[in-house]
Amino acid sequence: MKNKIIWLRVSYWTGAFADGFATYLMLFPKIAHGVEYRYALGLGAALMLGWTFLLIWADRKPLERKGVLLLTAFPVISGIFIAELYAVYSELISVENMLPTGTFLILLVILFSFSYFNARNATD
Repeated sequence: MKNKIIWLRVSYWTGAFADGFATYLMLFPKIAHGVEYRYALGLGAALMLGWTFLLIWADRKPLERKGVLLLTAFPVISGIFIAELYAVYSELISVENMLPTGTFLILLVILFSFSYFNARNATD
């Protein structure tokens, strides 16, 4: 049981740190291409910060709130990954620039899915 909770907590905090870092990058971008771009980043940062707190909240009752991991993996992380694929397809970014974040997103989906299914038969 303890091992299952550890995996859940690793997942929650990995996601929270990743979202917190993404929030920072959105609030203080290196390149800002105009007002529309800054507006879109601001919207994204607000949602990313909210998801950071959601993952921290889920960590307070890791078994009871393990479903947050599946909601995070599908559709949130998978949606971000699809958006990155679209950006490559549209030639907004290169495959080489997408690979690090794309790989990280895939690893998060694997971690979150493993942690959820590993704990699915555990009791609170």
